[in-house]
Amino acid sequence: EKAVNLKKDLAEMQEWMTQAEEEYLEKDFEYKSPEELENAVEEMKRAKEDVLQKEVRVKILKDNIKMLAAKVPSSGQDLATELNVVLENYQLLCNRIRGKCHTLEEVWSCWIELLQYLDLETAWLNNLEERVQMTENLPDKLDAVNDALESLESVLRHPADNRTQIRELGQTLIDGGILDDIISEKLEAFNARYEDLSHLAVSRQIALEQQLQTMRETDHMLQVLQENLVELDRQLTSYLTDRVDAFQMPQEAQ
Repeated sequence: EKAVNLKKDLAEMQEWMTQAEEEYLEKDFEYKSPEELENAVEEMKRAKEDVLQKEVRVKILKDNIKMLAAKVPSSGQDLATELNVVLENYQLLCNRIRGKCHTLEEVWSCWIELLQYLDLETAWLNNLEERVQMTENLPDKLDAVNDALESLESVLRHPADNRTQIRELGQTLIDGGILDDIISEKLEAFNARYEDLSHLAVSRQIALEQQLQTMRETDHMLQVLQENLVELDRQLTSYLTDRVDAFQMPQEAQ
């Protein structure tokens, strides 16, 4: 009777493993929204816990069959053969569910990481847009133009590492058919805004550099003119002091 019960337990265990495999490993999942992906991750975590909890039952079955084999070798040998099959299938099921759970957790982590990088780069774009707007309607002063140019250039020196991460993470998820529509939409919007703002910022940078160069050249010309006028004033004052006749002066002094 005990052998019969153990045989029945082994059959039930095998049936449960078959059902678990069909439910957790053979279903085709489509992750078209973050909610679907998150639910799949949580479901696979529960599946992993459920499978691992069966380890106690498997151990009890193993011990009981060993005890029976010691008492009734003939019955125990047949059960031991069935037990080995069950043990092998159980270990395979555990490994496959662990693997799928790990994969889904990595995918979810990849999605969260992508969102974090997008948030960082969006904040940078907001800052860049603000700096570009600050270059408009500047007072016609060299210091104001120079400060605006330096401020804009400091933002434009932003490294490209984050954008590289966004591109790679997004492509990895899209290639796996995971949240591909949502990610494609997000990346398209981000890239379009990045291109527009970058081109506008570089154009403003060039315009400010040209404006600054013109203002510096003008300032230099005015300075030279001022110095010449001072020298001319000194010479004229000297001529007047010495009562030099106008026709005796150089042409430019006349």
